[in-house]
Amino acid sequence: MEQTLIGLLENNVKKHWDSDSLSDYQGETLKGKQIATQIAKLHILFEEMGIQRGDKIALCGRNTSNWCVCFLGIITYGAVAVPILHEFKPEQIHNIVNHSDARILFAGDIVWKVLDGEQMTQLEGVIQMNDYSIPFSRNEALIKFNSTLDDTFAKKYPKGMTTSDVDYTPEDDENKVALINYTSGTTSSSKGVLLPYRAIVSNIVFGFDNLTLYKSDNIVSMLPLAHMYGLLYEFLFEFCSGAHVWFLTRVPSPKIIFQAFAELKPRLIVAVPLIIEKVMKTKVMPQLQTPKMKILLHLPIINHFIKKKIRAKLVEAFGGKFFEIIVGGAGFNQDVEKVLRMIRFPYSVGYGMTECAPLVCYTVWDKFVAGSCGQPVDRMQVRILSRDPENVVGEIIVKGDNVMLGYYKNEEATRQALDEQGWLHTGDLGIIDSRGNLFIRGRSKNMILGPSGQNIYPEEIEEKLNMYPLVAESIISQGKDLKLKALVHPDTDAAKKQDLTDADVEKAIEEYRVNINQELPAYSQIASVTIHAEEFEKTPKRSIKRFLYQDSF
Repeated sequence: MEQTLIGLLENNVKKHWDSDSLSDYQGETLKGKQIATQIAKLHILFEEMGIQRGDKIALCGRNTSNWCVCFLGIITYGAVAVPILHEFKPEQIHNIVNHSDARILFAGDIVWKVLDGEQMTQLEGVIQMNDYSIPFSRNEALIKFNSTLDDTFAKKYPKGMTTSDVDYTPEDDENKVALINYTSGTTSSSKGVLLPYRAIVSNIVFGFDNLTLYKSDNIVSMLPLAHMYGLLYEFLFEFCSGAHVWFLTRVPSPKIIFQAFAELKPRLIVAVPLIIEKVMKTKVMPQLQTPKMKILLHLPIINHFIKKKIRAKLVEAFGGKFFEIIVGGAGFNQDVEKVLRMIRFPYSVGYGMTECAPLVCYTVWDKFVAGSCGQPVDRMQVRILSRDPENVVGEIIVKGDNVMLGYYKNEEATRQALDEQGWLHTGDLGIIDSRGNLFIRGRSKNMILGPSGQNIYPEEIEEKLNMYPLVAESIISQGKDLKLKALVHPDTDAAKKQDLTDADVEKAIEEYRVNINQELPAYSQIASVTIHAEEFEKTPKRSIKRFLYQDSF
C-alpha cells in the first residue's frame, strides 16, 4: 500500500478545508480548517509538555466531534492513542489508564464526573474534551501553558492557519504502534491490543476500494468510537473519504437513531444486528406471520407486490438513500436474514475483531451469501483448523496486514493468540465453503459439550428464543446438573403494551421453551428458564458479557 495513515489524514484536512466535516447532531459543525486549527493547538500543548512520539495519550468520552479532533491531534503528532469505552466502570477506566502508561487523559465532561485523578498514578493531567479545560493536573507547566495557549498559537500563526501550514510528520515505520485498543472482555479481562499503522491503513484502503463515498454524503455515527468497528467504519474511513460524519452524542436509542436517519439520509449505514432486528421484530415480522399474509406470499403476482412494498417501507425507515447496511459485531438472526433476502434488502454481514482493526471478512450485499459473514477481505487470509473445513467445525485462524502486533505488557496472551507463523487464533468456530465464504458457528469458549460428546452452540438456541415477542435477550448455558438452562430478560415494553403481569410473561416464556424444544434434538433442549429482570451487561459490540452470569445457572 502506498498510502500512509498520516498522509491520508493530512490530505483530507487540506482537501476539505471549507467543507463541513464533523458535526454533533443538533449541535456544532467543524470544517477542515477548524479541525486543523484545533489539531495545531494540541500539538503546541504536547510540545510544551514534552510529549514524545510513541508516548501514550488516552481518550474517554461519548461520541462527539471533539473526541475525533483529540484523536486526530494525538495520531498526527506521532503519539499512541488509547481509546477507552466511556461505558466502562470507573475502576476499569482507572486500570486501563494506568496499564497503558498514558501521560494525558482527554475526558468527556460526563465521564470525568465519576473518575478520580488520584487513582491514575502516572497521569500528568486530564483535559476535558468539550472545552479543553484542565480539571486535574500533576504538571504545573500544563496549567500555566494552557492559559496562554491562544496567545502562543497567534504568535506561531499570526495570519491564521492556511493549508500550507498543515504538514504532519508521517510515520517512519508502518509496523509501529498507532493505537492501543482495550478489548471489551467478553470472556476474560480486557487486554490492550497493539494496532500498527499498517492495520489501520489496510482497513481504510479496503473501504476506498469497496465502499465508495463522496463529499456530499452523510454518515451517522452511532457505534462507540472507542471500539474499532465504530472508529474505523463510522469515522476514519469516512473522514478520509471526505464524507460528512454526524455524531449522535448521546445514548443511541432507536428513537434518536431513526430520527437522525430520516433527517440526514445517510449514504452508508454500519450497524450491529440489534438495530435491524428491533425494526424487523416490531414492524415487519408480526405482519408476515399472520395467516392471511402467509397465504398471499404464496400467490405469484401478489407475492411480488408485497415484497416490494415491505422493502420500500424498510428502506425508508433507514433514511431511503443508503446503498448498503453493513452488519457486524455479533451473530445475525437467521429468521430475520431470510426475510431480508426474500425482499432483496441491501445488507451484508461482516466478520471482524479488535485484533484485526477490525475487518476479517466482508462481501458486498448483492454477492453476499445468506448465513455467512462474507469472504476474506483484501490482504487477509482465513483458515479453519479442521480435518474438513467445509463440513466440520473448527477454530478460525487469520493472517495478514490487518492483524495486531500483540497485547501490551502481556507476552503470555500474545503467544496464545499469535503462533510462530503469524496466524491469529481467534477463538471463534466456523466452516468455510469452496468459494471462501465464512460461516460462524460460535465461540470455542461458549461451546457446550453434550452428554454423548455432541457440540452444542448456545448462540443458535438463543437465536430461536430471541425471536419470540416477549423475549428481549437470552443466555443459554449448562447448569451444575449438566442440563441446558436459559436466562431470559423479557421485553418489558412489549409486555406493557399487552397489559401483561409478570406471571403472564413467565407463563408465555415457559410456552416458548416448550415450543423450541420440539425443534431441537434431545441433547440440546432447554431444561428450564429463569427470568432476569435487568438488561444484560454488554460489550461495545453489543455482545453479552456471558462470564458475568455463569453463577446464575
